[in-house]
Amino acid sequence: MSYLANFYHHFYGPEDGRKWIFVHGLMGYGQNWRRIISSLEATEHCLAYDQRGHGRSFQPPEGYSPEDYANDLKKIVDELGWDKFILVGHSMGGRNVLNFASRFPQYLSHLVIEDIGPEGNPQAHEYYEYLLNLVPSPFASREEAKRYFFEDFVKTAKTRENVQVMANYFYSNMEEKPNGTVDWRFSKQAIIDSVRLGRQGDRWAEVGSLKVPTLLVRGGNSKELSRENYEKMLAHNSMIKGVEIPNAGHWVHSDQPQAFIEALKMFVGGF
Repeated sequence: MSYLANFYHHFYGPEDGRKWIFVHGLMGYGQNWRRIISSLEATEHCLAYDQRGHGRSFQPPEGYSPEDYANDLKKIVDELGWDKFILVGHSMGGRNVLNFASRFPQYLSHLVIEDIGPEGNPQAHEYYEYLLNLVPSPFASREEAKRYFFEDFVKTAKTRENVQVMANYFYSNMEEKPNGTVDWRFSKQAIIDSVRLGRQGDRWAEVGSLKVPTLLVRGGNSKELSRENYEKMLAHNSMIKGVEIPNAGHWVHSDQPQAFIEALKMFVGGF
């Protein structure tokens, strides 16, 4: 059986184009990249997929460290026969592509890390565990889920981000199940494990080991990647160049898509 068949995925653009892979963040899915890919697909060949435990991909009971995610990616590209490509990762996906690039640099012509740092935080998963456990899923219907998120959740949840934005994001991750109930699109345990395993120690050694041209993108208003850590990463390895995009938070490619696209163009030499 094809390994790629475990993952909900889409290819875009001409098969003879330069190859790109886009890796989404925590609780995300491949379609989060659609707006960015739409600006590349006339000439570039792009793959976006839902990572394990996310979206419509397989949801094993364990295996949610950056190493596990990176191993998935290696198996996918080996199956496809892709020996050189540009790799872009946002947030948790940025941590996963950092691990991939540090272990398998021979595959990459360029690496893009969007708004994530390598620092550890053994308690980081507690925030997501709190938010996910607030939600009394499964719901009997989509209407019940909508009422909960936009009435109860916005009044009670203590979020680092805008609570309305988080309510929208959580609601977008609800789907109808075969039995008619509405529940998470992703595996809740996978989300908690991904943060716990990804943040249990720092990954500065991986930053220092990078051997491929790397672009580090920070949102000017980001609360996820501090300016201090952003500047520290740039100083840590001369292969890393940085761009800070104004009027963007953690979701740089969503908050300022055109600026993000222009940053990619400058980095890889146009498309």
